[in-house]
Amino acid sequence: MKKEIINDNEISKLYENIRLLVEQSRNKVYRVVNTEMIYLYWNIVKAIIEKQGGSTRAKYGDLLIEGISKKLTYHYGKGFSIQNLRKMRQFYMYFPIRSTLSSELSISHYFELIRIKEKEKRDFYMHECINSNWDVRELQRQRTTLLYERLANTKDKTGLLELSTKGHRIYDGKDIIKDPFVLEFLDIKENTSYLETDLEKNILEHLKEFLLELGKGFTFVGNQVKITMGTEHFYPDLVFYNRILKCFVIIDLKIGKVTHKDIGQMQMYVNYYDREIKSESENKTIGILLSTDKNETVVKYTLPEDNTTIFSSEFRLTIPSEKELIDVIENEKKNIKLL
Repeated sequence: MKKEIINDNEISKLYENIRLLVEQSRNKVYRVVNTEMIYLYWNIVKAIIEKQGGSTRAKYGDLLIEGISKKLTYHYGKGFSIQNLRKMRQFYMYFPIRSTLSSELSISHYFELIRIKEKEKRDFYMHECINSNWDVRELQRQRTTLLYERLANTKDKTGLLELSTKGHRIYDGKDIIKDPFVLEFLDIKENTSYLETDLEKNILEHLKEFLLELGKGFTFVGNQVKITMGTEHFYPDLVFYNRILKCFVIIDLKIGKVTHKDIGQMQMYVNYYDREIKSESENKTIGILLSTDKNETVVKYTLPEDNTTIFSSEFRLTIPSEKELIDVIENEKKNIKLL
C-alpha cells in the first residue's frame, strides 16, 4: 500500500487559512462583547437615573449607586464598584443618546473620554480614536500632549468647528503642522547638551512614536538621503511620504534659531525633489524646519507671501502644561499683530 505524504507547504497554506478564520471570528466576538458591554453600562445608569425620577439631589443619587454597587458586586464580582458606577453615570451624562455610541470604541475609551469636560475637545478625541484607530494608551498620550490645543493653534473658526465635528482632516501642508511638536518619548532630557545628530539618532530609534506624532498618512523614506547637484552632495535629515497629501515631506532638525540659510537650504531640497524626484501625479514637496526656536519673523520675510510648502515649527522634549501652551498661543497672536 502506497504511503501518503503530506507536503509541508500544503500544511502551511491550510494553517494560514484557518488562522485567518480564527482571527476574524475572535475579532467579531470581541466587537459584539464590547458593544454589549457599552450598552450594558449605559442601560444600568439609565435605569438608576430613571429611578431618581429626574431628582437633582446628589445625596439621593449617591445612595442609589452605593446600594446597587453593593448588590451587583455581591452577585457578579468586580466591575461594579461605586467608583465604576460613578464613571458609568458620567458616561451616560456625556453620551445620553444611545445611537451616538460607537462600536469602534471600548468602554475604556469612553472612560478616558469622559475625563474631558469640554464637549468640542471630547468630540475631537472621539473622532480621532475612530479615524486613526487609537488604542486607549495612544488616546491618553495625545490628550497629555495637548494635541487638540496644538492643532487648534493653527486653525481659524471654521477649522476649529471641523476639529470637533470630524476630527483632524488633512487638506494641505499647513494641516500637518503642529505647534509645537512634542517629542517627550525621546531619550533626551530638556536643558541638556545634545547635538542634532543625537536628536536624529533618537528619532530613528523611536520612529513608531515619531510617526504617530507627525500624524495621519506618513511613511518613512529614509534619513540622510543623498542629493547630488553637480559635484556637490547634500543630506536632508529625514524624508517621509504622506499618502493623504501624495507628496514627499522633508524634515531638517535644528538646535537653536532657524536662520535664513536654513530656509534657503530647505528651499533647495524642496525644489530638487519637485524637479527630480516626484512624479507628475504627485503634489509639491513640503519642507519642515523642526527646531528649538522657529524664528517666525525671519521665516516670514525670507519666504514669499504665498508660500504653502515650507514651514517652521518648534519641538519640545517635555509635555507642555496647558498654561504654557496658552502662553505660546497668546504670544503667537501678539507676534502676528506686530508683523
